[in-house]
Amino acid sequence: MPLLRLPTRAGSHRPAMDGEEQQPPHEANVEPVVSSEASEPVPRVLSGDPQNLSDVDAFNLLLEMKLKRRRQQPNLPRTVTQLVAEDGSRVYVVGTAHFSDDSKRDVVKTIREVQPDVVVVELCQYRVSMLKMDESTLLREAQELSLEKLQQAVRQNGLMSGLMQMLLLKVSAHITEQLGMAPGGEFREAFKEASKVPFCKFHLGDRPIPVTFKRAIAALSFWQKVRLAWGLCFLSDPISHPLHSKDDVERCKQKDLLEQMMAEMIGEFPDLHRTIVSERDVYLTYMLRQAARRLELPRASDAEPRKCVPSVVVGVVGMGHVPGIEKNWSTDLNIQEIMTVPPPSISGRVSRLAVKAAFFGLLGYSVYWMGRRTASLVLSLPATQYCLQRVTEARHK
Repeated sequence: MPLLRLPTRAGSHRPAMDGEEQQPPHEANVEPVVSSEASEPVPRVLSGDPQNLSDVDAFNLLLEMKLKRRRQQPNLPRTVTQLVAEDGSRVYVVGTAHFSDDSKRDVVKTIREVQPDVVVVELCQYRVSMLKMDESTLLREAQELSLEKLQQAVRQNGLMSGLMQMLLLKVSAHITEQLGMAPGGEFREAFKEASKVPFCKFHLGDRPIPVTFKRAIAALSFWQKVRLAWGLCFLSDPISHPLHSKDDVERCKQKDLLEQMMAEMIGEFPDLHRTIVSERDVYLTYMLRQAARRLELPRASDAEPRKCVPSVVVGVVGMGHVPGIEKNWSTDLNIQEIMTVPPPSISGRVSRLAVKAAFFGLLGYSVYWMGRRTASLVLSLPATQYCLQRVTEARHK
């Protein structure tokens, strides 16, 4: 499971990659005791020299701080859906719009209220850069869409997948320019808030985007791919009218414009909806369920019995995925099936060769036609005629 660990070393909340060791601060001696009023252990502070604090005691001290902040009956925004795992772990799914200030506030409020053990966001390792992306960065990236970048995307992911990726970046930049904010603000806020919660892990919960695009393209026939390519080239503007007032901007922010654009693009292709939306619902559900596992508390010695507590998870996903996550929450999920990219068929390989041959044939004919046209224009110029006449006379003499 891709994740970023958020250590809680005293005086530092720098997000760290998985593999870095967590060193709790040495402040006071504690020992865990079980409260009769709650299912989670409540640490008790011990007397003694803080310099001799063990790692287990330091962990319990921070756990005590965390449980004091965590509210048993949190006051949550209406965009939050609560799910409960079989072992009692709780999952709070925040449905967001990717261009909404309200969504960012909902994420911050939810994390502060429940003090989660894990935060899961709708990002994959190929889009983790969004955590540090701002409006100026997104616009600059879109303005620097060169032929070289397009060729690299096509070479890595195939023609259709590369075109879809470049198109999504271009549309995102256009919406950013119209609304004055970059997408993914709720993910950045979740990353910041998770770094303030002791022992909170940060998981990337979305399926890798190359797998999604490759499965989507593989599900289409040759003519469907041709129609999709044509539709990508002439996709209408998600913001169909100019934004004249602040109210217009805010109304657009309440909609998930990227989801709206994707719905418009895949409306005529049910197989695309299955691979781009429904399968990702399954994957997000699986990752949330993996995160919602009981936590084993550290022991001072091997002789002590193992103690586990239910975990608390916050999921931050687009509002369009929430119904699918609720639907799949209690079902058996086959994650291997949706992670497999089917090999191209013989007809698919033949069609790709035919398209490439047609493309290079048209390109060669265009170059030939332009060369003849240019040569004719150059020869018809008076200066050229004069030079040719002088050369002919010189050769006769």
